[in-house]
This record gives sequence, structure tokens and C-alpha cells, in this order.
Amino acid sequence: METKRNFISLSYDLFLKDDEGGLALYERAPKEKPFQFISGIGYTLELFENNVINLAVGDSFEFSIPADQAYGEYDDESVIELQKAIFMRDGKFDDEHVKEGYVIPLSDGQSTFNALVTKITDNTVTVDLNHPLAGEELTFKGKILENRPATDEELAAALQPAIKATFERIDMQKAKRQEYLDTIGEGKEPYIYVIVATGNIYEDVIQAQAAARQGADIIAVIRTTAQSLLDYVPYGPTTEGFGGTYATQENFRIMRKALDEVGVEVGRYIRLCNYSSGMCMPEIAAMGALERLDVMLNDAIYGILFRDINMQRTLVDQFMSRVIIGYCGIIFNSGEDNYLTTDDAIEAAHTVTASQFINEQFAVLANIPEEQMGLGHAFEMDPNTEDGFLLELSQAQMAREIFPKARLKYMPPTKFMTGNIFKGHLQDALFNLVTVWTNQSLLLTGMLTEAIHTPLMQDRYLAIENAQYIFNNCRHIGDEIEFKQDGIIQKRAQEVLAKADALLEEVEKEGLFSTIEKGIFGGVKRPFDGGHGLEGVCTKGENYFNPFIELFMDHE
Repeated sequence: METKRNFISLSYDLFLKDDEGGLALYERAPKEKPFQFISGIGYTLELFENNVINLAVGDSFEFSIPADQAYGEYDDESVIELQKAIFMRDGKFDDEHVKEGYVIPLSDGQSTFNALVTKITDNTVTVDLNHPLAGEELTFKGKILENRPATDEELAAALQPAIKATFERIDMQKAKRQEYLDTIGEGKEPYIYVIVATGNIYEDVIQAQAAARQGADIIAVIRTTAQSLLDYVPYGPTTEGFGGTYATQENFRIMRKALDEVGVEVGRYIRLCNYSSGMCMPEIAAMGALERLDVMLNDAIYGILFRDINMQRTLVDQFMSRVIIGYCGIIFNSGEDNYLTTDDAIEAAHTVTASQFINEQFAVLANIPEEQMGLGHAFEMDPNTEDGFLLELSQAQMAREIFPKARLKYMPPTKFMTGNIFKGHLQDALFNLVTVWTNQSLLLTGMLTEAIHTPLMQDRYLAIENAQYIFNNCRHIGDEIEFKQDGIIQKRAQEVLAKADALLEEVEKEGLFSTIEKGIFGGVKRPFDGGHGLEGVCTKGENYFNPFIELFMDHE
């Protein structure tokens, strides 16, 4: 059902219950100075709006809203004592603006809210953070003066305060990231990228901080397995999950705070990564913008192939999410590495390259700079292949030369990890060597215990130590060694690029949807009209209004 965006003007009397249980007048909005709002944008209480939205001009109304559906019950814990020093101005207490009975603005560094000053002592200021009407049942009596569809101009004007507040918060987070980079600095590329995935956000914090102390530059908090198929974002901190924790705004906030703390401790900014994929790509991207994530997994095609999300839904959602990501300075990671776990890494190498081009173009359409394009690929060829290392080196060098400014994300061997920790450590070492040799940007650290269990902290330490050892000893190997003319490495790159070019010509001729239906990428076929989330695809209404796209894209 389409949400009504109506301009509503009404007069009302607001009554609260008195001590005897009767009604006492609290507030009045007369017809000379009516209450005016636009429905469907969260401007007023939901029950208030529901009671008046379908009334005609001249209709009278009378209804009550219980406290728990109005401004909540009164919370004694929301009355707090603050140190008087907080309110010092030019070396003395700001008694001009901070007085008993005054409502003052406070900030927690993320948002601003009002507080009622209830008591001032020599050392403290007591404030009440409850809404003035908390704990009250609200009774409204009034009449509709106007009720009609809102104009585009009225909608734009009504949204301006919320838009302004949103951009102020995002811009503050961008400035905070830059402040950390300017003051404590960051690690060298390739950034060492480590995953935590306990299912409990508080345990994730412990493991994330330990990984940062061990040398990690990026912490990826993997979300719980089934979240891709949720058409909503869970709320609040989570202490249980399967295959990871949930991606919630509170979880983002908790981890961001923890990484800022450990970053100051170790003397380098620690980047935070999470998934912006599945059926809530724009929503999760928005949360990442508000809580200062630095990297987000955001592939244009991944959800279609590996989570069976409808392709129409995915491609619409990825655009909106990337528009947000681009403005916020977030590096996005694409998921081409997944093709190589379902298809052969040698035979299907050209599909990775073709997909990188596709992801790049979708990023360009969303106005994402090259420096924020974490185009993905992986070290996934069968280690028993003769000269397999040369083929891997060729693929990685080719990607770097094709996308010279991109923050390429390189994934470790997983498909052919056997549980032999000694061989696995060697495979990871070769992967690390290719990484530094070809100047990759983001290295997902390979674990020697891959295919055995979720990495223990000591496994992570050994994996980071492996990468650090090779990065330091081979830092400039790529500057010193040239590739043989028409040798194995060059010929392989030419072969893969030619096949990728032919595939892209096929995609251009048949269309991306048809290409996906044929199973070209990852050997996975998906129908145009199938998959999860199809019911969320609809034609834009005549009154569709989204000011954020233009505003987010208006950046250099």
C-alpha cells in the first residue's frame, strides 16, 4: 500500500490526566495558528497520524494515545548528574544558559538532544533526559482544516531539517576519520585485513582489538549467515548469531568505539569493515555512513548469484548503497573471489576480470572515485598446477595494471586448503608474496587452519606474522623485477584479457540479465523473475521523491 504524503492542517486541544483521573488542558493549537505537517515522513506520532490521515476537511476528531505509544514511560535512569566542568565557558560556569528549569542541548558525539536542568550544586548539574510528556496518556480533540496531497516543494521543505542533520552527522564522521589519519596515521599498504566472526559483538570486540595489536589494519566483522535474506535490519546489540554477528547500527557503534580506542593505543587508525549486501544494501550502507565504517562489502552481482536475491532488486539496491558509500569515503569491496570457489580459477579467470569491469562501471555510475573501488579477486588456483604461481602472479599483476588507482582486495586460498597446516601456511606465504609483488591494496589474511575451524587468536597471530615478514622483506620486489617479453606471465594475461573482452561484448549484446540467466558468472544460473525479494520491486510512483541521490552524488 502506497504511503500517503498529505499536507494536513488541523486545530486541537491536548489534554492530560489530572490527579483525580479527569482531563486537564495542557496545550492548544487554535485554527489561527494550526498544527501543520506532512504525513508519511515520521514528522509526528504514528498513532496521531493514523487517526487523522483519512479525515476530510471539517471533520472533528477525539482520540487518546497511551504513554507507551506516545513518548514512552518515565525512566528514572534518564535523570543523571553531570560534572559542572562540562558547562564551563571561557574559564567559568555558563550560568547564563544553564539554569534550573532551562532546556539545554547536549551531545554524545553522535547526536544532539534536549535536556531539562533540574538541579545545580557546587560541583554538579542534574539533567532530565526524559521527554516532557513521558509517562503521559495524550488525549486530542480537534478539527481538520486542510487535508490534501503535498506538493513537491512542501515535501522538500519538510525534509530539510532531517536532511541537514543527517549530512552534518556524516560529515562529522568523515572529519573524525581524517583527524585520526592526520594525528595517529595508518599502516602501510597492503593493509592487513582480518575477520572476526564469533556471533557475539562483545566477544568480537575482544578479538578485534587483539588482532589490531597483532598488526591488523582492517577488521571485518562478518555478519550472521542468514542476514542476507532478511528484508529488515535487526535493532540493538546482539550476543548470538550463526557464522557471525548481526549487522546492526548499535553493533557498528560498539565496534567503531573499540577500534578507535585500540587505534590510539597502537598508534595507527584501524579501519572497520562489514557487509552491505543482501536485501538491505542501502539500509546497511546508511548505518555504515552514520557510524563511520571505512570498508563495506558491496558487490553488484554477488547477492544474485550466491544468495539467490532477485536480480532487479539487487541492481537497484546496489546503486543506492553505492551512492551513499561514495559520498562517505567508504571503500567498497566487490566479490569476484566467490566465482572461483564455484568455478575453476584457471578456466574461469576471465569472468573475474569481466566482473571487475562491471563493478567498476556500476561504481562510476554512483560517482565513486577509483581510490574507493576495492575490486576483488583471489588466489584460488589448484596448487598442484604446474607454474600455478606464475598464473596467479599474472592475474594479480594484470588487475593492478588495468585498475591502477583502485584499492584492490585480494582474497587468500580457501578452496584447496586441506587441513595440513604446514602446507596451508606455505600456500598463504605464496599468496602474500603475490600481494606485495603486485601492489595489492587490501589483503584478507589467509589462515593456516582454514578448513579446520574458526581461527583462534594464535592462528591469526601466525597469519599476520607471515604477511608482515613477507611484506617487509619483499616490499619493493615489484619495482626490481620485470616480466619476460612474451613469457608465461605476459601470455597468460593477454589470454585472460582477450576472453574477458569477448565476454563483455556478449554481455553488451545480450544484456546483463540474460547473461546471468545463462550462468556465465560463477557457473550459477538465476532467473529474471525469481529469487528472494522480488515482491520488493515496484515501479516508481508519480510522487516518488528522493533528495538523497542527488545530494550524495554531488561530491568530488
